[in-house]
Order: sequence, then C-alpha cells, then structure tokens
Amino acid sequence: MEKISLDNKCLFVTGAAGFIGSNLVKRLLDDVKGATIVGIDNMNDYYDVRLKQFRLDELNRLDGQNDNRWIFVKGDIADRAAVDDIFGLYKPAVVVNLAAQAGVRYSITNPDAYIQSNLIGFYNILEACRHNPVEHLVYASSSSVYGSNKKVPYSTDDKVDNPVSLYAATKKSNELLAHAYSKLYNIPSTGLRFFTVYGPAGRPDMAYFGFTNKLVKGETIKIFNFGHCKRDFTYVDDIVEGVIRIMQGAPEKKNGEDGLPLPPYAVYNIGNSNPENLLDFVDILQQELVRAGVLPEDYDFEAHKELVPMQPGDVPVTYADTSALERDYGFKPHTSLRDGLRRFAEWYKAFYK
Repeated sequence: MEKISLDNKCLFVTGAAGFIGSNLVKRLLDDVKGATIVGIDNMNDYYDVRLKQFRLDELNRLDGQNDNRWIFVKGDIADRAAVDDIFGLYKPAVVVNLAAQAGVRYSITNPDAYIQSNLIGFYNILEACRHNPVEHLVYASSSSVYGSNKKVPYSTDDKVDNPVSLYAATKKSNELLAHAYSKLYNIPSTGLRFFTVYGPAGRPDMAYFGFTNKLVKGETIKIFNFGHCKRDFTYVDDIVEGVIRIMQGAPEKKNGEDGLPLPPYAVYNIGNSNPENLLDFVDILQQELVRAGVLPEDYDFEAHKELVPMQPGDVPVTYADTSALERDYGFKPHTSLRDGLRRFAEWYKAFYK
C-alpha cells in the first residue's frame, strides 16, 4: 500500500458534525501537524440538531490550539456546486466521506433522503475526486450490506447482493461506484463497513441512546427478536483510530498483465468482532446509567422492558471478520462494552443534566 502523511495537507471530512465525523476531526486536530481540515455538514434535523451543534462547538474550541486550521462549511454534498467549490478552493489530498442519511428504519418512511445524500452526494464526491485528483478517498459503507447473510462472521469476501433495506442498497451502491471510479480514473479508494458504532454524543436513533431516553422518562423499551439479536458494538474511538490508520495507507496504483491500471480499491470491515447479545448489552447499559446517576439506584428495570419480534429490514446478528484490517493496518478495536457504555452514561448525565 501507498504510505500517506497527513501532515501539512488539506483533509476534507464530510458529515463533520455527525457522530463519527466530529470524533474524527477532533483526533485530526489533536494529532496531525500543519494541516487544513475542512468539514462540511448540512446540519439537518433527522435527529436533535443540538447534538450536532454540541459536537461543532467542541471542534471550534479546539481550532487554533495548535498549527492546524479548522474550516467548517454548512452545506450539502448533494449540492454539486458546494462540493466543487471546496475542491477548487482547498484542493484536498485526502477525502473522508462520512456524510450520509443513516438508519435502516427511516429509509422505509423517507427514501428520498437516502437517494439524495447516499447516491447523488457520493457521486458528487467521486466526480470531484476525478477532476481534482486526491491521494486517497476513504468512505463509509455499512455492515448492513451483508443483509440477512447466514454465514458469520461476515467477511468482505462474502457476496453482498441481497440488501434488505434501501439504506443497505445505497451503501452497496457506494462500493460499486467507488470501484468503477477507481478503475476508470485510478482514484485510490477504501470503503469501510462500520458495525454498530456507539459512544458519547452518539446518534439518538441508535438503540442504546433511544433506550436511555425512554428509561429516563419511565417508558417501556422494546427489545427486538425477543432479545436474541446480536450486535458487533464498536466504540467510536476504535472506529476513529481505524479510519485514521486507513487514511494513511491507500491501495497501491499498479498495472495488470494487460498493462492497464488495476483499480486501487479496497473494502474493510471495522467492528469489534465480538458480537454481544442485546439483552446483555441492555443490562450493562442500565447498570452504567444507575452508576452515573442518570437512573435512580432502585430503578425497576424488569418492569420497563418488553421482548418483541423482529422489525422489517433488521438482521438478527452482525459480526465482523476484521482479520484483513489487522493484517494490513495492525489494528483491532479493543474498548470493552462496559468501558464504552460507562463513558456514554457519564456524557449523557452531563449533557442532559
């Protein structure tokens, strides 16, 4: 692979006020030297905009603390002109596309948002990389591309041609589009299939956050598949560590036997490769919420949970085979569920007072 230094370069992060995006920018501001980090986000109200603002405020506080420059653009990657302007003005060397309409369930009620952001938006990024050559394009795919794959753990060698939601179909499309652009225009691109990311200031539509909101209000939480769902929960810092390592190693440009370029293209799983039962997850979550003082000591947890059948578009288990990531980048997520949920519970207590 091609080694890339991030120092003294322009790095462009889309979805910069999002959960993973803001944590990535934070790390880049802390760790990289002399870089200009440009972020774009449309700040839409798919979930509480106060959370996005909170994350942005954190980033603005870090700006200027060392020799990195942080520039935030409020805009939408589905707006071709906005994307082209950023590429024209800043000439990014490395692009990380994390802007996307997220969530499986919302794709059933609002398919439009997914086509705009995940297809048109991603196409705009690819076109910009084509006309303003970059050293590396890293983009978010998703574990949802595996659909109801029976074989576990999920490997990037598995066939992923049977998406069970529009969201999953758009993410698989991103991988296909990236492959075509890598082949046609020799753009080094790496797709990352994220597995259930959680942590402080996360997304309220994710189960752990939604459960917490409901428990605080004394409502009942629904646990799908009668509690037999397994998820490869991955703490956000582990995801960010993986992304930063991958940014610095691009697939190599080389020619095949016919003398024509082979696509400099790769896809990796980033997950914990340690799936946890949803019931155990919820149990640890409520213990940590009590410990952080979000819930009272005597909270009757049993009275607030209800086991229900599976939802359409959901899968019973997600489980990442991350051996390729370990082999190529020497990286494996390591944050334990209890540590990760403890940090979330403490953040929740502070944020919602």
